[in-house]
Amino acid sequence: MNKIDNRYKQLYKAHYPKVMRLCLGYVAGDEDLAKDLSQEIFIKIWENLENFRSESNISTWIYRISVNTCLSKLRTKKKNSRTIGLVDVPDIIEEHSNADRENQLARLYACIKMLSETNRAIILLVLEGLPQHEISDIIGIKHDAIRTRIHRIKNQLTKCVSNE
Repeated sequence: MNKIDNRYKQLYKAHYPKVMRLCLGYVAGDEDLAKDLSQEIFIKIWENLENFRSESNISTWIYRISVNTCLSKLRTKKKNSRTIGLVDVPDIIEEHSNADRENQLARLYACIKMLSETNRAIILLVLEGLPQHEISDIIGIKHDAIRTRIHRIKNQLTKCVSNE
């Protein structure tokens, strides 16, 4: 087994769960489609691994491939009828009973679905726990602009969830 094969296996093992979660967010929780997208992403990583120039962190490069692949798939396949499956958003949804919380999460998912592709990508990466500077590198927008957008997206989602 050569050096590239070993490196690829390490990258796959380290990044597959993150890539899969990101894909699930883009395809509204459709696990089969998310697996297909993840496979497509890792094929691109394999095909281009030798060309990676280390100008950025490898995880940033992988996220950029992931976001671009997901956005490309969404553009060609506009069947985005389900809601986005996301993790907890503590500063938007307050602690309530389980039924109230589920209702708020359902409203949040519907609101996220209405965001532009770029803003949806940004909030999905925020929810994935990526630092803002890395999101900036992935999306290709200056860090200050990302910070402002995240603030605006959170405000927009808060208003939407609150039915304002």
